[in-house]
Amino acid sequence: MSHQLTRVSSLLQTLEQQQALALQQLCCRRRAFQTSSRTASASAETKTKKYDRPQNRLPAAYYRGGTSRAIMFNQADLPESREAWAPIFTGTIGSPDSNGRQLDGMGGGISSLSKICVVGAPAGAAKEADVDYTFAQVEVRNTHVDYASNCGNMSAAIGPFAYDWGLVDRASVLNADKKTATVRIHNTNTRKIIHSTFPVIPGAEAVSDGEFAIDGVSGTAAKIQLDFINPGGSKTGKLLPSGNVVDVFDDLPGFDRPVSATLIDAANPVIFINADAVGLRDPAILPDQLELLPDVLARLETIRNYGALKMGFVKTLEEAQLTTSVPKICVVSRPVSHILFDRKTTLSATEIDVVVRAMSVGQPHRAIPITVALATAAAARLEGSVVHDALAKNREPADKDGITIGHSSGKIVVGAKFEGGEGDEPLKLAHATVYRTARRLFEGVVYWK
Repeated sequence: MSHQLTRVSSLLQTLEQQQALALQQLCCRRRAFQTSSRTASASAETKTKKYDRPQNRLPAAYYRGGTSRAIMFNQADLPESREAWAPIFTGTIGSPDSNGRQLDGMGGGISSLSKICVVGAPAGAAKEADVDYTFAQVEVRNTHVDYASNCGNMSAAIGPFAYDWGLVDRASVLNADKKTATVRIHNTNTRKIIHSTFPVIPGAEAVSDGEFAIDGVSGTAAKIQLDFINPGGSKTGKLLPSGNVVDVFDDLPGFDRPVSATLIDAANPVIFINADAVGLRDPAILPDQLELLPDVLARLETIRNYGALKMGFVKTLEEAQLTTSVPKICVVSRPVSHILFDRKTTLSATEIDVVVRAMSVGQPHRAIPITVALATAAAARLEGSVVHDALAKNREPADKDGITIGHSSGKIVVGAKFEGGEGDEPLKLAHATVYRTARRLFEGVVYWK
């Protein structure tokens, strides 16, 4: 009996030691990896090949935001020089991957799953924001890291991440109802402010469970309200960068006729064209079907490159080709009933006001980027624009709260408030509101070679 008690006591002691070690690793995450952060910076800068060293590592989290996913970093854990970030981002996400799958990293082989978000203390916008948020789009097949645009879907995860990680004063962001928090986010890519309101367990974490569903994501979750404040001119300083509601491109290489397009900058620069401009017979085509039409994809990219020049934020076609995240380019059409990406659901024409098919970093998007949805709502208000002319005619809007956009995975309603537009006063997009969901999938340590 004494021998058995001694053995049980020994096993319990071992278990307690293991639990204490695990707790120590979780609770001392940043302190344990501050040295690793400095080592990561040195490793990224020296490019010294050593095959007998440990893997690089940093504290990180992985969140879904809307219909996208991203690795989340606290900016304090990254090297001070942004030039040292790229090797960390490509290494953790799994790029470059000539097979297009990113199996050796956290990416998923498509643009909506090859993203990085960096959140930290606000700098220049301290009076207007609680946190700074920098978005990085990582190319799948090469090492290019693009900071030119924001990701509206991942914007839904920034507030919850900041709250979960204690990057904001939880008491100060708590609303009067004591059930929700509002985090003011300064997106450094566009220099715009986003207000994110979401339910919380006060002093603990953001709530994940809820009854709100978004098309493109299975199940339901907590509802997150995103208010984009004065989103016009995110890159160019103007809602209409060229000054025109419609621009006509003559003599584009590979085209036998002029192409009419609406160039708008609301949350991100976006180009809207009609389906027939690129020879697309089915304007409600699904992403995997569009990927099989290289000629159409090439024409879309040509218009995108020349549109970037017209918008004025690049000076050469070569620069436009390198700036892959913006402008986005979209095909718009009148509402039509069509099958969705799940191949089971039919979206009725009566449920939507317009059909949009968006391209993101050279790939057909499986839903719609939130920034594109905001730009669509803005363009819909401009009489004579490509989007305005594609709206359903002779009937009330599908939803009284805004414009309802049909995309490959369903629909989204965007509410927008405009100011001006009378006489010579230019129309101004004061703010736009969308509702999304987000969820923390894991947090801990991410590794790269």
